[in-house]
Amino acid sequence: MVFNLGIFISALCTTIGALPALLFSRVSHRLKDNLLAYSAGIMVAASTYALIPSTLKLSNMFVLTIGMLLGTVTLTLLEVSLPHAELDHIVPSSNRASPILLIAAMAIHNIPEGISVGISYASHLDDLGSLVSFSIGLQNIPEGFLICLFLISNEIPKIPALIYTVFTAVIELGSSFIGLQLTDQYLNLIPYGLAFAAGSMLFVVYKELIPESHGDGNERSATFSFIIGLLTMIFIIELFR
Repeated sequence: MVFNLGIFISALCTTIGALPALLFSRVSHRLKDNLLAYSAGIMVAASTYALIPSTLKLSNMFVLTIGMLLGTVTLTLLEVSLPHAELDHIVPSSNRASPILLIAAMAIHNIPEGISVGISYASHLDDLGSLVSFSIGLQNIPEGFLICLFLISNEIPKIPALIYTVFTAVIELGSSFIGLQLTDQYLNLIPYGLAFAAGSMLFVVYKELIPESHGDGNERSATFSFIIGLLTMIFIIELFR
């Protein structure tokens, strides 16, 4: 049950990150942008130093290309078809964002993250599951903080805001168990799943996190935060080797 523990801890990190947000009513754009950029750096490293190399180890460039394109197209279709609110700007109370739209937005983010964790454990590659679950859990901490704080800033009471944030973690947890179902009888699908998860995560980074972190004039500090997040994940990967 070690893999289940890793999956639960990864999702739990969203809740851990949300708890400090209960102490705030607002946060500066600079801090928000730096947290988003740091998360982006972690996700890029997890994709390029763990998921993509593992895909190539199990298969070939053709599988990697097909899987990544499928992940990108799927996230594009989800974003177009699901009504959702962006997490880039805190809106004034006179024009509050709907919690349902915010939850839909985070579902778009969390589904590929959960799938990547589950598939990584299903691949049975040495330490891949632990590495990916740790990396996703690490970036879930600032993500949970931002989700909860965004809800509170839109005048959602703090306890319901925490519950909504926990629900986004449940979505990721459910996605993890979907990815985990790719066991031995579906062994040939696992490389596609790893590539799919990488493509999905890179889509989220480039389409959502980087633009959001550069939207309020904090491009330089956000860039450094991105690099620090990237280096943090590379350091963790090297520790596992």
